[in-house]
Amino acid sequence: MLRSVEQRHATGSREDDPRVTELRSAVARLRRQLAAHPAEFPDRIIAEDELAALDAHAAGGNPEIPRLRRSLLLIAGAIGSVSALGRGLGEVRDAVDLFGPSPKG
Repeated sequence: MLRSVEQRHATGSREDDPRVTELRSAVARLRRQLAAHPAEFPDRIIAEDELAALDAHAAGGNPEIPRLRRSLLLIAGAIGSVSALGRGLGEVRDAVDLFGPSPKG
């Protein structure tokens, strides 16, 4: 018998959720890119801390979309115009979008 996605999430492990897996993978890639990036910038520590928090939030199960979006906004603001990290940031944004569309407003 097939179960809907919502039923599976309510009864199964969040680790089975492909959205969580994708988000955690994207966060891990951006964390590695950030660690390897040679240039220092003023808000680097904020980006590192918020990436760690985002990963912990996703790993904890039942990620809250507003919290994911807040983290994404803080990371984007902290990374700023570091173009070398743009692709990784885009991957994190795409992974957050898997949890639901960005609110319009």
